Amino acid sequence: MNILDQIIARKREEVADQKLLVSESVLQQMPFFKAPVLSMSSYLTMPGKTGIIAEFKRKSPSKGIINNTATVKDVTAAYSAHGASGLSVLTDTDFFGGTLQDLTTARLHETPILRKDFMVDPYQIIEAKAYGADVILLIAACLTPLAVKELATVAKDIGLEVLLEIHTSDELEHVCDGIDMVGINNRNLKTFEVDLAHSIALAKMLPAHLPKIAESGISNVSTILELKKEGFDGFLIGENFMKTVDPAAAFEAFVADLKKQENEN
Repeated sequence: MNILDQIIARKREEVADQKLLVSESVLQQMPFFKAPVLSMSSYLTMPGKTGIIAEFKRKSPSKGIINNTATVKDVTAAYSAHGASGLSVLTDTDFFGGTLQDLTTARLHETPILRKDFMVDPYQIIEAKAYGADVILLIAACLTPLAVKELATVAKDIGLEVLLEIHTSDELEHVCDGIDMVGINNRNLKTFEVDLAHSIALAKMLPAHLPKIAESGISNVSTILELKKEGFDGFLIGENFMKTVDPAAAFEAFVADLKKQENEN
């Protein structure tokens, strides 16, 4: 059983337990469930925004502890203040050290929030909106095309946007009408190896109207500039900022460098 299989098996247990603790009807009465949502697909190309979906992540299965001192409040405030087009917030506890409360803490800012987790049940989508998310992630590697369609329909029905993550050309069949954005993961979820060139090749196979987001393995401005030329609209970056002592300062410096190089070009 690879890491992804382990995560999904644990996730199904976790969701079953959570359903017993908090019903969908209770989730639907929470304040954020009825609140308006922000469109991440619009923020990707909004003037003054960077196209970067900046991530808050404490640990990962491949790297262990990444940062256990930075706070969600401080880091997401800096991400938002310096032009992030979105906030990616890990909510998986066992493997990534996140919580649902992290979503609510990040909701203090006027920047769209992606619930970064392994979605396998409609319950998690209701949960995402109840705690303040604007977007959910559906990972093709752990869902059938039919499951993607069904989960995307649930999300659209309650006003959430959907980011579909793919890694191989075989997963193109997961693209359906309910998808708002497609993310191409440069990191193989089964081996955790990174190949940036992989995104460029896959992007050419996607429908032209869908915003394209490069995910994982992005650590320098030149990579973003190259991917923009290849038609990418967004760039999900996590460990590059979180692995530093001060992720907020790291993001601010990265954005300053990005703007400088864009102006020079």
